[in-house]
Amino acid sequence: MTLDILEKDLKQGKLNSIYLFYGEELYLLENAVKKIKKLFGELILGINYIQIDETNANNLVSDIETPSFGFDKKLIIIKNAGLLRKERKSNLKTNNDLQKKVADYIKQNLNIIKDTTVLIFIEEDVSKCELTKVIEENGIVCNFERLKPIDIKRRLKAICSAYEVNVDERTLDLLIETSGTNMQNLINEIRKLIEYAGKGGTITKESVEKLATKEFEARIFDLTDELGKKDISKAMEILKELIYNKEPVQKILITLYNNFKKIYLTKICIEKNRDVLSVLKLKPNQTFLVSKYKRQAGYFKTNELRKILEELINLDKNYKSGLIDINIGLEAILCTYI
Repeated sequence: MTLDILEKDLKQGKLNSIYLFYGEELYLLENAVKKIKKLFGELILGINYIQIDETNANNLVSDIETPSFGFDKKLIIIKNAGLLRKERKSNLKTNNDLQKKVADYIKQNLNIIKDTTVLIFIEEDVSKCELTKVIEENGIVCNFERLKPIDIKRRLKAICSAYEVNVDERTLDLLIETSGTNMQNLINEIRKLIEYAGKGGTITKESVEKLATKEFEARIFDLTDELGKKDISKAMEILKELIYNKEPVQKILITLYNNFKKIYLTKICIEKNRDVLSVLKLKPNQTFLVSKYKRQAGYFKTNELRKILEELINLDKNYKSGLIDINIGLEAILCTYI
């Protein structure tokens, strides 16, 4: 089931007996769980509301069978219990036995579960197993993957409209480029901008540039931009700012390498007239980055990009061998492009 259909069903008060939620977009996932809880009504932990994780996953069947004293139904949330994900070989048999036990119980007692229980399985990721198949056949499965920019903008625009604040497409594009595609972060940012604009006001490009918090990857793009423009002082300023904000230097190095690798591949694609999007293997919510990579590819020659990648690889190797301080090494690489 798609997220839009799930949200429509919950808005109409339709409550199923078995759900499986997984994916990266945790804000929307948790929001769906909150809506189910609200539809369910009064919840008393241990009576008609049970929480299951990997520490008590063995109790799931008995918790389903236990009456919810004084209530018609119980809500059981099985969160990151490992029942639907691949396990290490050492835990494989135990996990498979439990998966089979739960899957068999649901198949054999489906009518009873529909009358007495709402089950919500929540996992970061799922694997194909008998339990997954049983849930797919008898419940609702929803993958909360990161939204595409067009869907993000639709949601952000709806929030702005609710507060009678105006915003255009280009401004929302800038906000996404600045603050990323994580909905929790974007909700926080749009609320801040709504407050700043005020009822009847307009969120502008200038207000986004002034107030929106830049995500880590956006700052790496800024650093790369300054290198491309040969403005070493601004590049160093961004690097020092990231370190001051306690971003691990190793993380900065790895992200910078990955960014330059994508720029290098983009440069090759442009030279050979190949499709950048397919070569970079970007996720649907990252397609807006193509124009950024193309712009940054224009700053550098192909051999310069290759040299930068080699220097970053050597720095990582020499740092791990204790031959160089990673901070000094990274600054030295940046200073090469004055």
